[in-house]
Amino acid sequence: MLAPAFARAAASKYAVTHTDAEWKALLGPDRYVILRENGTEPAFSSALNGEHRTGTYLCAGCNLELFTSAMKYDSGDGWPSFWTVLPHTTLTQSDYDIPGEERTEVHCRRCGSHLGHIFDDGPPPTHLRYCIDGLALQFIAKA
Repeated sequence: MLAPAFARAAASKYAVTHTDAEWKALLGPDRYVILRENGTEPAFSSALNGEHRTGTYLCAGCNLELFTSAMKYDSGDGWPSFWTVLPHTTLTQSDYDIPGEERTEVHCRRCGSHLGHIFDDGPPPTHLRYCIDGLALQFIAKA
């Protein structure tokens, strides 16, 4: 399967790039579908949903720090949710995959990997909900 147009067109602007075959080898099949083909894992399937330790969430594609545990909250939607993101770590673009519904995709700024979506129904102070696939993240607990 060809990489999504977004990933193909923008690949040269990322600091971390790999061929499709390299991404498949680095990520494994489940993460590859999420990060490189804009897939979505089943709701409530990620162990990161119940992660409550202090630490940092990194992009599973390139290890860029994206979120801290202080930014995480339980939205009840079945995916790890955050009310903000670390500065200068993500890019967004419109997503029209569901007919009649426009969503906003969230991608890693360093490698272009698809992380999830952002919605405007989150808690104060931002009222944002970064709804992120657990497979798009790696969690590093604070020692």
